[in-house]
Amino acid sequence: MTRTKAILLALVAAGALAATAALAAGRAEPGVTDTSILVGGTAPLTGEASSAANVARGADAYFAWVNAHGGIDGRTVTYKYLDDAYDPARTVQDVRELVQQDGVFAVFNTLGTNNNLAVRDFLNQAGVPQLFAASGFSGFGTDYKKYPWTIGYIPSYALEGSVYGRYVAKLRPKARIAVLYQDDEYGNDLLSGLKRGLGARQKQIVAAVKYDATQPDVQSQVAQLRATKADTFMIFAFGKFAVQAFLYAHKLGWRPQAFVNAVASSANLMTLSALTAGRAETTGAISIVYFKDPTDPRWAKDGGMNLYRTILKAYAASANPKDGYYVAGMAAAYTLVDALKRAGRNLTRASLMQAVLGLNEANNPFVLPGISIRTSPTDHFPMQQVGLQRWTGDHWVGLGGIVGG
Repeated sequence: MTRTKAILLALVAAGALAATAALAAGRAEPGVTDTSILVGGTAPLTGEASSAANVARGADAYFAWVNAHGGIDGRTVTYKYLDDAYDPARTVQDVRELVQQDGVFAVFNTLGTNNNLAVRDFLNQAGVPQLFAASGFSGFGTDYKKYPWTIGYIPSYALEGSVYGRYVAKLRPKARIAVLYQDDEYGNDLLSGLKRGLGARQKQIVAAVKYDATQPDVQSQVAQLRATKADTFMIFAFGKFAVQAFLYAHKLGWRPQAFVNAVASSANLMTLSALTAGRAETTGAISIVYFKDPTDPRWAKDGGMNLYRTILKAYAASANPKDGYYVAGMAAAYTLVDALKRAGRNLTRASLMQAVLGLNEANNPFVLPGISIRTSPTDHFPMQQVGLQRWTGDHWVGLGGIVGG
């Protein structure tokens, strides 16, 4: 071989290697390197729903713990979450920034029904996984053919409402029910579920009054419901509106049996309601439960809750360990880590979705025993079981066993 020919062959080989490298780089998954995985999301770090931001903080703490214990196949997880103040318009801005500028691998655990709906089209058109939306809107499970990249996490609001309906139909057959609900898919899901659970007893609903989440308070709505003389009050409201529901009922001298939807049942919100309206007004309230509640004495020595407290102490030292929102975040983060491990070392968005739709998780340490997290290509409802709990005045206690949808 002549020297000239050898040089030419070397140049051709170098060019081929460069082309291969460029092709591989072009096919690289956004947000994934040999050592890291970048996921993003939004949370209401400020604004009326800011108490729920601890869902994101709990997830972040869990990822930090995973990273400190070897990560996922040698990769660490970085979770970047931006403040959307519970405003869907800001959610759109934040998610576009996360996808188009930061190049996140997936969007994870964004909080709020309308917030997730606002970005669902964009993420599905871009082929970006929208994972474990922090909302129980049933459409995140039923609409999977149109939105294959989207999936929720918690039990659907329709299921939750039906559980309350069945409870009342069985144990309070003469109840007169008043409903306060948010005027969106979240509130409508809960109300339709309640009606389904009541079945032939739907006429027990004597009034259902909706509110706009952009308004300052629900004083007039509670007054309308109080006027019906109902003895059962369904509080299908979030954040400050749930607290106000207790407060205005107290001011009007109305003391019905209260049911509080799960997203407003965290111990910190219930404690705030008790401080605002009086302990007697909240005592006896009923809600569903699917994550282990840190105020429930039965988990005082539980292994999963010991892990929870260890993680908070190490990675969120200022956190209130009695705040159930942190538990919710850790539970969702645990499932995402499970899915990332199942997706394998050759991590792609497609392989992650395949793993997400093949979950069979019976041992999430932050979820109630007896509740499994299962999915399939035709079942996009990860959790379909719940328990019931009763507020004692300063903590929750379990009420009966696990019930299904």
